[in-house]
Amino acid sequence: MAGRPQPGPVRRGRAVLVGGVLSGVLALLLAACTPGSQNAGAPAPGGDRAVRTDIAALGPVTLTVWDQEVRGGQNEQMEKLNAAFHQRFPNVTIKRVSRSFDDLATTLRLAISGNEVPDVVQANNSRAEMGAFVAANQLLSLEPWAKAYDWHERYPASVQQYVSYSADGKQFGQGNLYGLPQVGEVVGVYYNQAELDRLHIAAPRTWDEFEAALGTAKAAGATPLELGNLEKWPALHVFGTVQDQLAPPDQIATLAFGRSGSSWNTPENLQTAQKIVDWVKAGYFNTGVNGIDDNQAWQAFAKGQAVFLIGGSWYAPDLRAALGDKVHFMAPPPRAGRPVSATGGTGLPFAITSKAAQPDAAAAYLDFITNPDAMKVLTATGNLPVVDTAAQQPPDRISGELFTAFAAASGQGKLLPYLDYATPTMSDTIGAALQDLLGGAKTPQQFLDTVQADYAAFVAKNG
Repeated sequence: MAGRPQPGPVRRGRAVLVGGVLSGVLALLLAACTPGSQNAGAPAPGGDRAVRTDIAALGPVTLTVWDQEVRGGQNEQMEKLNAAFHQRFPNVTIKRVSRSFDDLATTLRLAISGNEVPDVVQANNSRAEMGAFVAANQLLSLEPWAKAYDWHERYPASVQQYVSYSADGKQFGQGNLYGLPQVGEVVGVYYNQAELDRLHIAAPRTWDEFEAALGTAKAAGATPLELGNLEKWPALHVFGTVQDQLAPPDQIATLAFGRSGSSWNTPENLQTAQKIVDWVKAGYFNTGVNGIDDNQAWQAFAKGQAVFLIGGSWYAPDLRAALGDKVHFMAPPPRAGRPVSATGGTGLPFAITSKAAQPDAAAAYLDFITNPDAMKVLTATGNLPVVDTAAQQPPDRISGELFTAFAAASGQGKLLPYLDYATPTMSDTIGAALQDLLGGAKTPQQFLDTVQADYAAFVAKNG
């Protein structure tokens, strides 16, 4: 998704950071090794056909690729990688169709079911899109090529869960790989160092210190936390950040992926909802959070009108442009005894359609644009690479802080799913319920009852 999150059921932001182009990256890509012989032992991707990784032996191939990498560094990395891939495999021509996030969401469902189907597409990994495409047999399982190209070793389990479905599309977060992402996303805490210095507050290192900092800022007459929740989804990131510090990670994942065997009505989730209410009553948020939109909120923070902003990596370019070296980013500081835990995930993954004429060439393309050298191109063009993040040389300080936070959560920590993944209707349900919770129209228990009803109905139907 381009820029920051879009409203609606599928509205994840893309982390587009600020940076320059590293020299020599294209040459490095061209020199990179790829498997060069047919892997006859891999499971067949369809029919009785064996996987082939000797792409030069396929003869002339045209791959039609639909993506939504239209902004700045997003477009730049695709152009560089596509050019490098064609130079590595001159027999393969990339026919690129680049659309905005909204246009892609509008047209992909029709295109993927038509007669002239693209070979490779960026498909939102939500139940409503990728899950539906998997259920309709419109995407190929990537498992045969995952074995051939070692993708299970490339991607940690914390990332693989975001692009995995059961073959019937019902179970999200487990099963087969159906897409490969390039970029990562992480929700954390931005803070204005100038405001901390003015208020004599040290940058918090633990969750207790973070809450204490909120109290200190409020007592000094400052606005501790900026939030604009008119579109309903921003509060979901605040709730998830608090929940990540209080609830067991496995419980959060079960709920977020819409699996059976759990419930929203737990002491930890009640504690989370109550914490949000407590923050409202303590005056930690700006006034009128449900009446201002997300743009107004981050812009207010960028003008120094609040000390902290809970939000995703996609805000970084705008905040750095506005605040320069004053703005910092950190993963949510963990509670004592807990790992670094953050809400996050991936950008739109690249998938192979079931009607792809040359799926082996398509798989080689997916491998090429996600391999370790591609991660260097992503870094150089101002993106947040989803793997090998800690090994990159970030182009500036805020990029480095984002890279560190994502690597900590997706590596030894816990990168936890967005809660509206849970059901096809959860985005609307939990978004409205959070507005009511923030506005005092629902109690914490009533909030949980509302989202539990959506979750339970889906689980019962989904099996």
